Amino acid sequence: MRDQRRAPSPESGNLPLELSSFVGRSAELAELAEALRAARLVTVTGAGGVGKSRLAARAATRCAPPDGVWHVDLAPVRDPEFVDYAVVEALGLTDHTTRLPHETLLAHLAERELLLILDGFEHLVDAGAELVTGLLRRVPGLRVLAVGRRPLGVAGERLLALAPLDEDEAVELFVERAAQRGVAVRDDTDVRELCRRLDGIPLAVELAAGRLRMLSPGQLLERLDDRFRLLTGGGRDGPARHRTLRTAVGWSHELCAPEERLLWARLSVFAGRFDLEAAEYVCGGQGLHSDDVLDVLSELLAQSVVAREETEAGVRYRMLDTIRDYGAEWLAAAGDAARLRRRHRDWYLGLTTWCELEWFSPRQDEVATRVETELPNLRCALEYCLSEPDEARLGQYLAGSLWFYWVGCGRLSEGRHWLEQAVTLDSGHEQSRLKALWVLGYVAILQGDTVPALGVLLECREEAERAGDPTAVAYAEHRTGCLALLSDDVERAETLLCSALARYQELGELNSNVLMGQIELAMTRAFQGDLPDAVRLCEDVRRVCEDHGERWARSYALYVLAYAAWADGDLPGARALLTDCLTGAHSFRDLLGSVLAVELLALVTQAEGDPAEAAVLQGAAAGMWPSVGLPLFGSACFNAPHELCETAARERLGGERYEECVRQGAALGREAAVRRALGRPAADAPPPPPPRGPVRQAEAPPGMRKPAASPTRKGEETTG
Repeated sequence: MRDQRRAPSPESGNLPLELSSFVGRSAELAELAEALRAARLVTVTGAGGVGKSRLAARAATRCAPPDGVWHVDLAPVRDPEFVDYAVVEALGLTDHTTRLPHETLLAHLAERELLLILDGFEHLVDAGAELVTGLLRRVPGLRVLAVGRRPLGVAGERLLALAPLDEDEAVELFVERAAQRGVAVRDDTDVRELCRRLDGIPLAVELAAGRLRMLSPGQLLERLDDRFRLLTGGGRDGPARHRTLRTAVGWSHELCAPEERLLWARLSVFAGRFDLEAAEYVCGGQGLHSDDVLDVLSELLAQSVVAREETEAGVRYRMLDTIRDYGAEWLAAAGDAARLRRRHRDWYLGLTTWCELEWFSPRQDEVATRVETELPNLRCALEYCLSEPDEARLGQYLAGSLWFYWVGCGRLSEGRHWLEQAVTLDSGHEQSRLKALWVLGYVAILQGDTVPALGVLLECREEAERAGDPTAVAYAEHRTGCLALLSDDVERAETLLCSALARYQELGELNSNVLMGQIELAMTRAFQGDLPDAVRLCEDVRRVCEDHGERWARSYALYVLAYAAWADGDLPGARALLTDCLTGAHSFRDLLGSVLAVELLALVTQAEGDPAEAAVLQGAAAGMWPSVGLPLFGSACFNAPHELCETAARERLGGERYEECVRQGAALGREAAVRRALGRPAADAPPPPPPRGPVRQAEAPPGMRKPAASPTRKGEETTG
């Protein structure tokens, strides 16, 4: 790899922690580590359950490049279009622009040296091969470790076919996993014969160990012998080890009680992780009471059919792909798959409804984390709704109700993908489609795609007026005002936003969207020179946010208040407000709110007398804008503070030194840029030097003039 002397990146990867001991595989680990040093693409192949993922993760930690090891779980991804999205998500990237996810990846990876693990790609092999080929050709510092049941078939691919454990290692694994369950077993004839019969496949060995609370190794061997004899005459359409694993899974299935088999099959409807409440709702009923799901799930957990994981959203459960696939076959054979998918859809519709309501509450952080954790299942529900003709209205409702996640948590590109599908469907339910339309317009605005945004919002308003839907009219008018604001049509923006806020008040509508409308109105006032009125509006928003525990919209109100504090010469107050603003926006992965705060922190830093640090922050913001869209929206109004800061910093530093500091800031990654912006307390700043030239602290830039007196606004509606 290039320049191994470079210091590791602070964002050093996302490999999950190992929850159980790693047994054996010393030779394979050495071979894989050597392959990773010699080739840019290495693929580990083997039967399901043979231990490919564990080996890959362990080997990757031995040869991690400077920018870390990043694991991408492709198993829950069903649509080939979402392979790129899955990689973007795993890397923690946020992109507000209309760039395709592949372009976002190329931009992020261009100067980095990292190892990407693509795990479980076999059902998406064509999309995976296309992704890997495109990245490796254009990113010289990238290496890829693919993990699946077949090769990618890409030029330059180096293969490592993983065999099962040898007998000694299989026995060691069996004894260790037994001890983990509180059962002491010896390395004896029965144990060795059992491991031989299981072909040393780790998953099969672990399934067998999960039975030791009820059966001895001898009894396990006897039952397994019976099962193998029954199946030796058939199933010869695949490799022997695949048949052995399927037999071992089937044997474990036969040993389950009827209610355990039933739950096993029903759990296969989940994509990725699920929680207990979801399992109780989706899988309960018709032969399995929901109150019994916990006990039955506990038995499946004890038998290694289900794994338990700790996540940021709490305890979650999941099944390995091989086990899930087996359960799905039984679910289909029982003719119950369609009903279970509908119940799955209903649970995630309910979850989304709850999350949308709780977004405007003290649980906002919890909501963001919950949706992030549940994203594979939400995608599954969206796919189902948007592919079934009778489900179109629910798909539109689901895509529209997730607006807070698409907009507030940095998922604009994915949100637009679902929303564009949703609005093309004839659902026969105008209200759901109208919501999807205005949310699509909002997303397009934030991506800087103004022409499609305007078209969608005009369509939404016309259809809402025809359908007599005053809520949709208000949201369409609000977002059209937002578009006018970003286009520097400030007077029209003010008119539309005032009208929308009046409609909201008449409807009794109060949520984060309404508060954002008031903040945007405050911006129009600030751009016209009425900073006192902008402060009044944003102080009202801040009060409402604090009453309701809302943090996302609050961060934008703090941005406007910070600008006003700077204009009044209150630099400590401005810095405190911006620190709070940036912390909130960054916690939600809101890249727009983050970069606006960094831009304004540069202006405050310059006013504090540190032009070099101000230039660094301007460079950091410049590095963030390509993932947001056109810098400062191409707006003269939003650009004015930036120009003021640059003019003053250049004057004090000189052009060459200024550009050097900007380059230093531009080299920072997003996380490092935010840490840099937050890590300089005002108390550490040097005292400001006497002003030079025409720049004065009290002079606001054009478009943000500070008036001598605040004009009175009549007929204005405010929230509260």
